[in-house]
Amino acid sequence: MEGLLGFLLAGFALTGSPGPATLSLAATGAAFGARRGLGYMIGIIVGVVAVMALVASGLTGLMLALPGAASAMAALATAYIVWLAWRIATAPPLGEQASASAPSIVAGFFLGLANPKAYAAMAALFSGFVLIHGRPGTDAILKALLLVCIMTAVDLAWLLAGSALTRCFREPALNRAINVAFAVLLVASVGLALLL
Repeated sequence: MEGLLGFLLAGFALTGSPGPATLSLAATGAAFGARRGLGYMIGIIVGVVAVMALVASGLTGLMLALPGAASAMAALATAYIVWLAWRIATAPPLGEQASASAPSIVAGFFLGLANPKAYAAMAALFSGFVLIHGRPGTDAILKALLLVCIMTAVDLAWLLAGSALTRCFREPALNRAINVAFAVLLVASVGLALLL
């Protein structure tokens, strides 16, 4: 039971702390509202599940062992997240969004897959804890199921928190400031994740 409690606490800390996915969810909630951000949230979770599979199977280690692969992956991830930050920063105020589209489930999937923090967090969680001794496959499946539950709760909280900001700041200038602030934080979080 001690291993499970430690895993759950680490899971909440690593998946819930500010990073590209959580900040982009809050920004999406602020820019487009919680309901329009649900598909994006689901995409992020599915993308991180793909990261879990890559980490648990050892494929990430093999890919990063290729010369230049780590730099290329970091460059692609950074470019994608900068593009996403631009979309968030330039999103129109909530009242003017009839024609603006919120980030899609596909955009969420690619963010989950391109998020450098997700690889580090999943590597720490999958290698640092053993929940079921002697059965590595079952252990990995249990970890993945628990993490999906944790991520769903955490990601929904970030999406709703961002949405609450929109309710407080209906004025277009304040809404723009919130969107730009979230976009800057999103890019900064990627920079920090790549430096660590």
